[in-house]
Amino acid sequence: MIITIDYPKGLETAVSMTKQEFAAEVRLMAALKMFESSKLSSGKAAQLAGISRVEFFETCGRYQMSIMNYSEDEIEAELTSDLS
Repeated sequence: MIITIDYPKGLETAVSMTKQEFAAEVRLMAALKMFESSKLSSGKAAQLAGISRVEFFETCGRYQMSIMNYSEDEIEAELTSDLS
């Protein structure tokens, strides 16, 4: 599938990227945000970004994003059940 995004002329130049680099960066940022908000699994986010799942996890680390998407309540419940 293809998504078309309108953006100001020359924006890729303003961020020192080629059009291809800019498109890849937008895909990566969308994938990271959708993964962070639990809208995509890591596998689907990696597919959206056009990279492997391992590369996606490495990228999460570079952006200091946890690869464990659990709410505080879920973490507490998990820890409580492990201690019981």
